[in-house]
Amino acid sequence: MIKLHHLNQSRSMRIIWLLEELGVEYQIVPYKRDSVSFLAPPELKSVHPLGKSPVIEEDGRIISESGAITEYLIEKYAPTELAPEKESPEYIDYLQWLHFAESSAILPLLLKVFIAKDGAPTNFVADYADAEIKKVMTYVNERLEGKTYLVEERLTGADIMMSFVFDVLTKFGLLEHYPNIAQYQQQLAQHPCYQKALELEVKYG
Repeated sequence: MIKLHHLNQSRSMRIIWLLEELGVEYQIVPYKRDSVSFLAPPELKSVHPLGKSPVIEEDGRIISESGAITEYLIEKYAPTELAPEKESPEYIDYLQWLHFAESSAILPLLLKVFIAKDGAPTNFVADYADAEIKKVMTYVNERLEGKTYLVEERLTGADIMMSFVFDVLTKFGLLEHYPNIAQYQQQLAQHPCYQKALELEVKYG
């Protein structure tokens, strides 16, 4: 059985969604953020030295990083159901979106989270974060023009990975500036497995 070490209000929710889509047996081990610092509890360091989530355990292996977890689980349990064929032209797009979520897309949003948490004025970072968010999300919004999903007009791991990015965008009230993203996110939220993941996030949050 897969064991998911789940931290509330984290990237871990998309792994719950993925596991629900895969239909595999899994167990959630929940952890809660500190109510003051909003940091992960020290108990997570007993699972992985970085003390971060998500982390999964399977067959004696510990796997961290949500992108790696997503690739691993899809390759093992649903290589064609939640990803394009590796020989197809769409596979490269799929890989790019999969990793875009944790690189270009999330960095400026995380900077905005940290700036808001710190509460102090900045000389450069705040303006940089806002400019990067606009640039990156405009790109995504344009790529979604006339599309239902990111790749092959069907749900893939790329959509599941990007969902967390749009959750953060929503929390900052920025989604209204990107109508294609807003429509896309609303559609993702209709997936029964997404709704189940949201229920579990609330349950363990």
